[in-house]
Amino acid sequence: MSSHTETNTHGAGQHHGGPKIYTANLFALLFLTVLTIAAASFNFGSANVVIALAIASMKAALVALFFMHLVWDKPVNAIIAIAGFLFLGIFLMFDFIDVTSRVNFQPRNGPNMENATPAPDSMNPLKTPAPRPLDPAPAKAEEHK
Repeated sequence: MSSHTETNTHGAGQHHGGPKIYTANLFALLFLTVLTIAAASFNFGSANVVIALAIASMKAALVALFFMHLVWDKPVNAIIAIAGFLFLGIFLMFDFIDVTSRVNFQPRNGPNMENATPAPDSMNPLKTPAPRPLDPAPAKAEEHK
């Protein structure tokens, strides 16, 4: 039998995962997936999106921490990843503020819209205007005999 020696390229004393850590991560991700499916079967009103994003953020954090090795990497890389999540959260916050500040954000020309005023035909790209009749040919001058 041959012997195999591992060389650690990340420095001495660092341990990158192992079967126990990846198995625990697998079960955590599976649990969060089941939790996502269970949360989708209930109607929480406007909190549905917040709950779904919270669960998805936890799953993304687990993947980033363990599969991207941010747990064992330099702290500056973790700060960059956290800053990315922070700015994503700020973007989504302003997005939600914009949506909730609208008085009536239902489309007026969607299908099955009752009591909606239809858009004028000139605004509808699917309707082509009726062809205009051709101008009559200019009258020819009478020929003199």
